Amino acid sequence: MTITQWLIFLLIIQVIHGLGTWKLYQKAGRQPWETFVPVYNGVILMKIINRPWWWIILLFLPIVNLIMLMVVWVETARSFGKNTYLDTFLAVITLGFYNYYLNYVANVTYVENRSLMPKSGSGEWTSSILFAIVAATIVHTYFMQPFTIPSSSLEKSLLVGDFLFVSKFHYGARVPMTTVAAPMVHDTIPLLNVKSYAFNDNFEKRKTSWVNKLQLPYMRLPGFQNIKRNDIVVFNQPADTLRDMNIFKPDRNYYKPIDKKTNLVKRCVGLPGDSLEVRNGYVYINGEKNELPDRAQLQFSYNVIPKTHQFNPNYLASRYDITDGVYPTNRRYTNYYIPAISDEALAKFKNHPNIADIKINIQEKGQPDPDVFPHHPDYPWNIDFFGPLYIPKKDATIAINLDVLPLYKRVITEYEGNTLKVQGNQILINGEVTDTYTFKQDYYWMMGDNRHNSIDARRWGFVPFNHVFGKAVFIWMSWDGIKNPRWERFFTTVHGTGKATSFFIPFLVVLFGWIGFNQWRKRKKQKA
Repeated sequence: MTITQWLIFLLIIQVIHGLGTWKLYQKAGRQPWETFVPVYNGVILMKIINRPWWWIILLFLPIVNLIMLMVVWVETARSFGKNTYLDTFLAVITLGFYNYYLNYVANVTYVENRSLMPKSGSGEWTSSILFAIVAATIVHTYFMQPFTIPSSSLEKSLLVGDFLFVSKFHYGARVPMTTVAAPMVHDTIPLLNVKSYAFNDNFEKRKTSWVNKLQLPYMRLPGFQNIKRNDIVVFNQPADTLRDMNIFKPDRNYYKPIDKKTNLVKRCVGLPGDSLEVRNGYVYINGEKNELPDRAQLQFSYNVIPKTHQFNPNYLASRYDITDGVYPTNRRYTNYYIPAISDEALAKFKNHPNIADIKINIQEKGQPDPDVFPHHPDYPWNIDFFGPLYIPKKDATIAINLDVLPLYKRVITEYEGNTLKVQGNQILINGEVTDTYTFKQDYYWMMGDNRHNSIDARRWGFVPFNHVFGKAVFIWMSWDGIKNPRWERFFTTVHGTGKATSFFIPFLVVLFGWIGFNQWRKRKKQKA
């Protein structure tokens, strides 16, 4: 829905609210017209139900408002003497239309200065849980979100089993676009294995579905920093479940809202306006080799030829810190494949007396890989030799022709919502012949440090800024498998220089100190 459509929708809601509550406002000593004035009617309603005015703000926060609406419906009924479990059930199950019954049929009286204390233990628990969910949803949506590292694409910097806190406010929190969704879950509700949001995922019907029309347009709160080169960024995968991505063959063919696409974490190596190229697996920006932070270690895959058949790959894997171990490439055990190893580990590994030879798996320049962006025969690129290409920058204008069209076609159509058609040698955008294009937003190039074991921008291309939702800032817990905690990684920062320092012990000291202080203060009050 557009902004105009949303304003019309909200106006209709105001009319529905006014028709269903004007007599209730009157019984509470207010004027009937007050129930029809947008926002102001909410402030008056908060006074009627004896709740703080700032609840109105919560009613305008997507996802949070779904919970707050139920609370307000119940609180309205209770303000007119309807306190039973049945009243609560009817207020919620009718989506607030129980107010029409109270307004036109029931003989109710306004209870002024009613007690806000729950009438029972179950009511107290319910209120506490609801407001805990509201608070957690606000933090989760606009400030900080937990994230688990699922793959080894950023091995050494981030390990499989790391539990992160991802900051939403560094780059500016993105307002949820999917308005009808369960709080604090992403694509699927755990255990139930059902989608967490209301959305028509049929590719043909998605534009006409009323549920889809409840999508909010992309909006973002101001951040306090831009994405910097080599930042570790969490974003929604642009290619997730799109039907025309040949390299991705998901088990479902439907469209997903941007904020419900699969979450990924990669390193941002290319910024808007950069010219990027990959040579021998190394990234070059504007002709200069990209220098990674000292905590990062690039990893490549290698073929190992041992001197004897008694070669023990498992021993070497544990000794030289080889990601995922060493695997035989054939049944004769004449050579082995290392999926990922850093230069530091390689320097020790290659001098082992049982190693005859070790060779890096680098594809030749000009050897095309059909799974590599832009998936076009005119661009014989692969994961080791890629580019150069220009990364789009907001408001930048480029010459557009049939030669560069494969690089920017998805940007123009899928990410920026234009129609594109080719007629002979002419390119028509939104029905008009053009030879230039001006980008509407910034784009980024996200890659993994594990260069031969990372599905990243080399596969799907540019990452639009509206797909970015946060910066990885803190590792609060880390597990190697199920039973092995990595204590040295608990409470460590993601970015920074030098070896990461764990703040776990200082955290425990402060936590137990705070608990002890509260216990002491409580005992002191009891004695007084």
